Amino acid sequence: MGSTLKNVSLVILLFKMCFAFSQKKVIVIDPGHGGKDSGAIGINGIREKDVVLNIAKEIVRLNRMVFEDEFEIYLTRYEDTLISLSDRTKLAKRLEADVFISLHCNHSDNPKARGVEVYVARTETGYLDESIHLSYALQKGFRDKLGFESRGVKFAGFQVLLEGAKSFPSVLLELGFLSNWDEAWYLRNMSDFTVVCLSILNSI
Repeated sequence: MGSTLKNVSLVILLFKMCFAFSQKKVIVIDPGHGGKDSGAIGINGIREKDVVLNIAKEIVRLNRMVFEDEFEIYLTRYEDTLISLSDRTKLAKRLEADVFISLHCNHSDNPKARGVEVYVARTETGYLDESIHLSYALQKGFRDKLGFESRGVKFAGFQVLLEGAKSFPSVLLELGFLSNWDEAWYLRNMSDFTVVCLSILNSI
């Protein structure tokens, strides 16, 4: 009887372990801005809030169609609505996110400024090492596969990063400069969105 109970307990333990390893990673994608907050306005008239929402939705579609739902992906907003910064990270915490990526586009008074930047929280607690590792993977993907100029991994006190850093790897990705003609036109085309999104998914 005792050995039978031990065997049952062992089977239950193994089942729990297999279930844990089979669970999908929960990815929360945060399309920045929204609603009355348009974010940066491109030199060609495109709005940051629209670009990042379209890219976030394409990430969801590609995860389903190409990656066969390898990840469980949620967005902090699915429409043109303004969500507070604290609510974005609260949602990610409730979903027990494994990764949090906030999507943005850059802008500069210098029309020649170009390239991709990735930010991590200016803190030494939580998931800093994992965040830095993901940041370099994102930079490498954009540079090596898409030819984007890399502006490096940077540290900042952005609220969404500071609030999330203790709970999960968190990065803020600046996808390019809407003030630069080449990058603004690139980020306008849906076909270009696809390769950008594939690069992000592969980096994850």
